[in-house]
Amino acid sequence: MFKKYWALLGRTGISPYIWTILGILPFYFIYLSSSTVKVMAGIVLTLAFFALYRLAYISKGWTVYLWTLLLIGISIALTTLFSYVYFAFFIAYFIGNIKKKIPFYVLYSIHLAGMVVAINLKIILKDDFFLRQLPLVVIVLLSLILLPFSLRHRSEKGRLEEKLDDANKRIGELIKIEERQRIARDLHDTLGQKLSLIGLKSDLARRLISKDPDRAAAEMVDVQQTARTALNEVRKMVSQMRGIRLSEEILRVQEMLAAAQIEYKGSKDWSLPNVPLLVENILSMCLKEAVTNVVRHSSATRCEVKLARSKRGITLIVKDNGVGKVDKVHFAKGSGLSGMRERLDFVNGTLDIMSDGGTELVIWVPTVVQHMEKEGAE
Repeated sequence: MFKKYWALLGRTGISPYIWTILGILPFYFIYLSSSTVKVMAGIVLTLAFFALYRLAYISKGWTVYLWTLLLIGISIALTTLFSYVYFAFFIAYFIGNIKKKIPFYVLYSIHLAGMVVAINLKIILKDDFFLRQLPLVVIVLLSLILLPFSLRHRSEKGRLEEKLDDANKRIGELIKIEERQRIARDLHDTLGQKLSLIGLKSDLARRLISKDPDRAAAEMVDVQQTARTALNEVRKMVSQMRGIRLSEEILRVQEMLAAAQIEYKGSKDWSLPNVPLLVENILSMCLKEAVTNVVRHSSATRCEVKLARSKRGITLIVKDNGVGKVDKVHFAKGSGLSGMRERLDFVNGTLDIMSDGGTELVIWVPTVVQHMEKEGAE
């Protein structure tokens, strides 16, 4: 139980030792009071503060705001009576974790205004004990201003990251569904028609085997040929499903450029560790299409291919020194650019094109999609 509580304090971003000291310290301030009535009142207020603080954490709805207002009142009372301002840390932390915007700003303003009034009152009254701890009071006041917003920002960031993780998981499921549908379509288009044809021809050959053996034999030859064609198409489809690694595609690109007598310049390392095969396959197809356009349309003598990796994503650059002037109009002209953009859209990638002393294609794929794909594959 104690270890669990200690770990909870550590997750607040403030040392558990500081929280513990702030929880014990009010009793010391109360003990310094000369009046027995004030001591008893201070102990009651302190115990009530801890009880209400726990109650505020486990409550839901409008009662949370009621307990918070009572906590603010107790903190102001302890500041006024015993010069103890440090319960404001507890309240600032609690307000910073309120999710709703309007209650957050209302309670933040009430807490800050109340503590400023109480602190100024103690300064005006020239309380010696309070003035001796004035540097710490200034730190507390700054914390009241900054800590709630810092915690709120951290909470919102955490919620956004959770939503992003959920969105990535949903996208991963959609991609798997889309891939299953594509495989189903390919199998239907590849095997469905040919298996139906094999069935019809086999049935015809069975009926003709006694009436016209020569024609039945010819039909069986067609069945054999159709079966071989279907087998080759299945093998080709399975090979495409396996995907193309970028390190394999760059070798074909170099061979293509060498055959076209175009000088190749580019990166040496084409390995992409921890990158999903789907993403790498799309990059490979885009690279192949881009270099094919260079060979066919650019009249270039040099082609430079670069691969860059960062935390945000992967960048693939294909640049030539040709004469082709390509702009966004060409995306609708069947030069392969529109197909590249459609593939990249599937993984939230982008395609930019520049023409200045040649043509430069900049292909970018975000890292977040790669992470999502990795989770989906697992």
